[in-house]
Amino acid sequence: MTDNTQQQPAANPELPTQYAPAEVEGKLYERWVERGYFEADANSDKPPYTIVIPPPNVTGSLHLGHAFEHTLIDALTRRKRMQGYETLWQPGMDHAGIATQNVVERELAKEGKSRHDLGREAFVERVWQWKAESGGQISGQMKRLGDGVAWSRERFTMDEGLSQAVQTIFKKLYDDELIYRAERIINWCPRCLTAISDIEVEYQDDDGELVSVRYGEGDASIVVATTRAETMLGDTAVAVHPDDERYKHLVGVEIELPLTGRRIPVVADEHVDPEFGTGAVKVTPAHDPNDFEIGQRHGLPNLAVMDERAVITAHGPFQGLDRLEARSAIVAALRAEGRIVAEKRPYVHSVGHCSRCKTTIEPRLSMQWWVKVGPLAQAAGDAVRDGKVKIHPQEMEKRYFDWVDNLHDWCISRQLWWGHRIPVWYGPNGEIVCVGPDEQPPTGEGWRQDTDVLDTWFSSGLWPFSTLGWPEQTDDLAKFYPNSVLVTGYDILFFWVARMMMFGLYAMDGTPPFHTIALHGMVRDQYGKKMSKSFGNAVNPLDWMDAYGSDAVRFTLASGANPGVDVPIGEDWVKASRNFANKIWNATRFAMMNGATVEGPLPPVEQMSATDRWILSRLNKTVADVDAYYDDYQFAKLADALYHFAWDEVFDWYVELSKTTFFAGGEQAKVSARVLGEVLDVTLRLLHPVVPFVTETLWTTLTGRESVVIADWPTDSGFRDDAAEKEIELVQQVVTEVRRFCTDQGLKAGQKVPARMELAGTPLVPHEAAIRQLLRLQPETDGFHATASLPVAGATVALDLSGTIDVEAERKRLTKDQAAAEKEKAQALAKLGNEAFLAKAPDNVVDKIRTRLAKAEADIERIAAQLERLPQA
Repeated sequence: MTDNTQQQPAANPELPTQYAPAEVEGKLYERWVERGYFEADANSDKPPYTIVIPPPNVTGSLHLGHAFEHTLIDALTRRKRMQGYETLWQPGMDHAGIATQNVVERELAKEGKSRHDLGREAFVERVWQWKAESGGQISGQMKRLGDGVAWSRERFTMDEGLSQAVQTIFKKLYDDELIYRAERIINWCPRCLTAISDIEVEYQDDDGELVSVRYGEGDASIVVATTRAETMLGDTAVAVHPDDERYKHLVGVEIELPLTGRRIPVVADEHVDPEFGTGAVKVTPAHDPNDFEIGQRHGLPNLAVMDERAVITAHGPFQGLDRLEARSAIVAALRAEGRIVAEKRPYVHSVGHCSRCKTTIEPRLSMQWWVKVGPLAQAAGDAVRDGKVKIHPQEMEKRYFDWVDNLHDWCISRQLWWGHRIPVWYGPNGEIVCVGPDEQPPTGEGWRQDTDVLDTWFSSGLWPFSTLGWPEQTDDLAKFYPNSVLVTGYDILFFWVARMMMFGLYAMDGTPPFHTIALHGMVRDQYGKKMSKSFGNAVNPLDWMDAYGSDAVRFTLASGANPGVDVPIGEDWVKASRNFANKIWNATRFAMMNGATVEGPLPPVEQMSATDRWILSRLNKTVADVDAYYDDYQFAKLADALYHFAWDEVFDWYVELSKTTFFAGGEQAKVSARVLGEVLDVTLRLLHPVVPFVTETLWTTLTGRESVVIADWPTDSGFRDDAAEKEIELVQQVVTEVRRFCTDQGLKAGQKVPARMELAGTPLVPHEAAIRQLLRLQPETDGFHATASLPVAGATVALDLSGTIDVEAERKRLTKDQAAAEKEKAQALAKLGNEAFLAKAPDNVVDKIRTRLAKAEADIERIAAQLERLPQA
C-alpha cells in the first residue's frame, strides 16, 4: 500500500494550527498546472483514460450543477491518473449560438444599435471581441474548484479545427443524403427570430383561456375548443376520430369557418381522442406540429397566418395585430356572432417559452435544414443493445431507447448570425451546392451562401472526436478515442448524448464515442426543490467556496451523488464537510506531532498490537470498498465509506486508542507511529480525488514527496485480521456502553469517574489503559464504592458515581418522565382501540398516533433501564 514516487528530503512536520483553505488552494492549483500534472501525452505507453467536459456555454458562469458534475469527473480522472493511466480530461467551451448572440445584442442595445446596424460581418467580429474580453469566465471558476483539466488542449466549438470538423461532417451527411432541406413545423421564438431546439423550450403553467367555438350551421355544425383562438384564421379542416358515431355524418362535409368566409372539410383521423373535449379538433397545419401531420395525411393546405414576429398576416380586420391582441379581438368577434359555446377563464395549461428571452414559443411552418436521423438513431440504439456502450444506472436505458427509437428528424438550422454558417450555396438558376472544407465555393453573379447557422448541438455532438483533431487521423485521436466514460446529467440524455452517439458511430466507422454513459441527477435545494433565481434558492458555489473552502463544497456534492438521482444540498451540509476537512487536518497534525512516519517498511505483523492490526485490516477493506464504488460510479457510497473510515475508525478510534502507547514511548510506540503513518498516507491518497487541496497539503508534509496528484493509488494488499477486528469491536462495545450509561445519568462529557475494571479472561486485558483514557476513568482509591455495575463484552465495569450525581433528584426526574410516557402510551392505545375513531380518522392521523405509541413504548423501556442502573441508596 505504500507509495512508490521518489522520496524527497524529510518533511517538516510542522503545520499551522488551523487549516485556511483560501491561503493554500490557489497556490496549489497554480503549482499543479505549472508542473503539467493534468496534461496528457498521446505517445505515452500508459493505457488511456479519457473524459470530455460537457462544454459549458461561453456566456456561462459556474453554478452548482457545473460544480457537481465537475467534482465527479475530477474525482474519476484524479484516481485514474494515480492508477497509472494516461489521463485526459478534455476542457473547452461551447459557442452557445443564441445565448451569446442575445448577450451581444443587449450590449448593442445599450448603444442604441441593433445587429442590423452593424451588418453580419461586423456583428460577428463584435461577438469575437466580446468573447475575448468577457467570455469564458467559467475557466477561472473551474480552477477555483480544482478541475484537473488539460488546459493546453482547451477547445472552443468555433475554433478553426472544430469548424473544419463541422463542415466535414455536414458535407459527408449531405452527400449521403442524410441532410436535406424541407418545410416543417419548428419551435419559433418571435423575439429571437429563430428556430430553437426542444431543449431550449421551457414549459410552465400559464393562465390562459379555453373557448369552445361552433363551426358551421345547423346539422352541419361542430364545436371545437382552443386556447389559441388567433390560429383559427389558418384552419384548413376539422378532425374527428373515424369511429366516433357522433360525427360520421359530417366526415367529408365542408363547413363554414367563422370570421373568414372560407369553407373547410371535416376529416377522420385516428390521432383525435374522442374522449377529450367534444371529440373534434381544429386543424391548423401551419401552426401546430400535430396538425401538420394530420394535414400531410389528408393533403390539406398549409395556411400561415403570422409572420416571424407573430403578427397576424391574414386578410381582414385582424391583420397587423400581435397574436395576443388578435386572440382577444377574435374571441370578441366570435362572441358577437354567437359562436362562443363556452368559455373557461382562467384556464391553466402548459405553455412553451424560449429559455433565453422567456417569450412564448410559436409553432411555425418554416423552410429549414434537417438531419434524417432514422439510420443514425438505429445505430445509436443498437450500440447500447449490443453492449458496446453501457448506460449507468442501467434503468436509464429504457428512457434512452424510448427516445432514440422514436426520434424525429432533427432541425439543425438557426436564423442567427453567430455560429457555424451552413456550407451551402444557392445559384441564380436554383442550383444548390454543398461545399466541404477543402473545396472552393462557387463564385459569380447570383451565387449566395445560405444565411442560417447550425444548431449548437450539431457542433457539440462532434465533441468527443473533433477535440482530438478529427477529421485528421491524429495521434490524439488514435490514443484517446473512444472516451472511457461520459459523465453528464440525465436531462440531456436525449439531446447532447444521443447526438454524440449518432455522430460518433457515423464518423468513426461504427466506433461509439464512449464505453460508458454515467448519468447523474440535478442539484436541488435541501428541501428537494429545483434551484432557481425566481424561487430565491439559487446558490453561487463560489460563495460557499469562499466561506468553507472548495474541498467542503466538493465533498458535499460527492456525498449526495447517487447514480441518476437528484441531489439535495444545503449550506449546513457544506459546513459539516468543512468540519470534516478540519478534522482531517487536526488529526493528521496531531499524528505527525506524535511521530507518525512513512520512513522505512512496515514493521513485522508479530510486532504490532491488536489495535495496529485492526486498523490495517480495516484500511485494506476500505481500499477494496472504495475501488468497487468508483468502478460502479457510486460516489455517495465511496464518500460515505471514506468519511466513516477517516473520522470514526482512524481519528476517533485508532488515534485515541494509540495515545497511551505514544505517551508511554518505547519500541511499541515506534511500531504504532509507523502504522499510523501508513494509515494516514493511504487514507489521504484515498481522499485526494474528492478533497484534493487539504490532502495535498497534508500528504506532502507527511511524506516529504512531490505531490499526491502523481502518487500511486492505494491497492488492497489482501491483509485481513478478523481476530484483531473482533478484539477491537469488544473494546468499542465497552467504551460505547459506558459512555451511553454516563450520558444517561447526566454526567458531563469528560467528567472523571472512579472505576474498577474486571477484564480477566477476556481479550480486553491489554486495552485497559486505552479504555480508561478514552472514558476518563480514574483508578479505584480507598473508599471506592461501586454504585453501578455494567456487564459488557464479557467484562464488568464498576463505577463509583457517589458525589458525581444527585441520585434522588435523578430518580425523581426519571420517574416523572416515566409517568408521562405511560400516559402517552395509554392515550394512544385508547384511540387505536376505538373502532369508531379508526373508521373516521384519515390514514395520516392514524399513522401519527401509531408513531406516538412506538415512541412512548421505547421511552418507557429506556427509562426503566436507566432507573435500574441508578446507584442504590
